[in-house]
Amino acid sequence: MGHEIEKIAIERGHSIVAIFDNEADWQNKAMPDCDVIINFSTPATASIIVNRCLDLNIPVVSGTTGWIDQMKLAGQRAESEEKAFFYASNFSIGVNIFFEINTKLAGLLGPLDDYKVNIEEIHHIHKKDAPSGTAITLAEGITEAADRYNGWTMDEEQEGKIKINSERIGEVPGTHIITWNSEVDSIQIKHTAHSRKGFAQGAVVAAEWLQGRKGFFNMSNLLESGTKIDRLS
Repeated sequence: MGHEIEKIAIERGHSIVAIFDNEADWQNKAMPDCDVIINFSTPATASIIVNRCLDLNIPVVSGTTGWIDQMKLAGQRAESEEKAFFYASNFSIGVNIFFEINTKLAGLLGPLDDYKVNIEEIHHIHKKDAPSGTAITLAEGITEAADRYNGWTMDEEQEGKIKINSERIGEVPGTHIITWNSEVDSIQIKHTAHSRKGFAQGAVVAAEWLQGRKGFFNMSNLLESGTKIDRLS
C-alpha cells in the first residue's frame, strides 16, 4: 500500500517528504514540515501513530484496520480538540458504494425472517487481522438496517449474529460477498478488488479533502461532499 500511495500521490502532483517504516524511524528521523500523514501500518501501532499526529496537530489519514476501539477514541479526541483525523476501513470508491447497496438490501430483507445473512471475505496471506475491517463495516451496516441482527460472530452460527467467514489466500487484494439465503432462493452481492490501486487512490483523495477541515471524518463525509474523483480503480 505504501508504494501504491506514493505512486498515486506523485501522479497527482504531490511530494513525499518522508517515509516512516518502523519505530526507529519515529525515534531517529526529524518530523518534516508536511500537510498530512497517511498511515497504513499495523493494528498494534496504528493508535500510537495517529495519536502522535494529533499531538503534533498534523492531519492524519488512516486505513489500518483491527484497532476499532482505539480508533474510535482517536476520533473522539480529534473532534474534542478540533484536530483532523480521517479513517476508513476501506478507501476504495467501489467498496463504499458497495456499503450503501449492502445497507439498502439489509433494510429490504431484514423484516423477512425466512432470509438469513452471512458474510464471506477473502484476502492475501499477509493481512494481519480477521475478519477484515471491511467485513466488520458491512456487518455494522446490516445491524443498523435489520433490527433482528445485533452483532457478528466468527464462531458457530448464533441467533441474532451475522456469521463472518474469513479466508487468507495467496495475494488476493480483497473480495467480500454478502449472501441472504432462504429455503426458496438466495440473493447475493459481491465486490472484488483487482488490485490495491483503488484503495491507494481513495486514501490520497481523502488526504487532499482533509486539508482545512477539523474533526473526525470518513468516506461517507467525502462522498456526500460532492468531491469529484477523476478515476475509479
